[in-house]
Amino acid sequence: MDGWELVKLRTAADGEVRRSNSGTSFLRLGGPEVETEARTQATLAAHGYPVPDVVEAGKWEGRYFFVEESLGESSLHDSALRDVEETGAVRTGTLNAATEVSTRLLAAQLRTARPGITGSQEWMYRAGFVDNVLTENPDLDHARVHDALATAGERLGELPVSHGHLDYGLPNVFPSGVIDWQHHGTAPVGFDVYPMLDITAFKGGGTGYTFTREQRRSYTAALDAVSVELLGSPLSSFVGDFLLVKCFFFLALMKPKDHGNQRKARKWAYRRALLVQGLESYERHRHIDTGSFPTLDAFSTTPAEQPPREST
Repeated sequence: MDGWELVKLRTAADGEVRRSNSGTSFLRLGGPEVETEARTQATLAAHGYPVPDVVEAGKWEGRYFFVEESLGESSLHDSALRDVEETGAVRTGTLNAATEVSTRLLAAQLRTARPGITGSQEWMYRAGFVDNVLTENPDLDHARVHDALATAGERLGELPVSHGHLDYGLPNVFPSGVIDWQHHGTAPVGFDVYPMLDITAFKGGGTGYTFTREQRRSYTAALDAVSVELLGSPLSSFVGDFLLVKCFFFLALMKPKDHGNQRKARKWAYRRALLVQGLESYERHRHIDTGSFPTLDAFSTTPAEQPPREST
């Protein structure tokens, strides 16, 4: 395709992302899902969401496409990696940029929110790929796990819902907005933005950066200021529920098919341990402290975790 350089293949819609030779635009190609994504992104832009403008959309050689403006060369993930390389920690400027975009997104979601999901527990099972997790880890399929999920589902049912990104993280965030809405869907308000800094803890130290407790506290306080203004209450009281969903999400599809692959088996065991730790903390406090999660290397030097047992 002349004038467009391949950037990456997409994880959905059997598609790809290409960048214009000038670097000012991106082309997203794929199946019918891309057409839906283009319409959704245009609608979100009209409602004040911090998303790239869609400048063209249509069909080309049997595939759907849309062209969006570039939000810049470096994501905040790139900035965080650069910060650590140069200073050993994520700079305040990068954190402030992430906070600014997240507060803009949360404000747009709250302003377009509607009453909560009737089947909030079913939403949780889909968002966390819970059925897959329990199929791959049948020892976790018992009443304690389902009771915790039922509690979180009931609590999340109290929240209004809005249009969610569902893959929100620093790699998709730029100083001026959020890209890559291919996994978009309905979600409780706050689910995208509140866990963003916690996500690195699930990667076992593999992202190249982490956030301090003070950085996470500052970020959360800024989000709460928005939710108090627009909703009347701080959404941080639901972070434990959001993170319980993430505990399942990051364990989904992790069980290695090749039992001899020690690297994958180790990572699977690690994610299991994080789910167990998160579940036990949620049961006690309705809170999950990702700052207490071990790194993958630290986990590998400790005894194997025991799955949560059903109460007797």
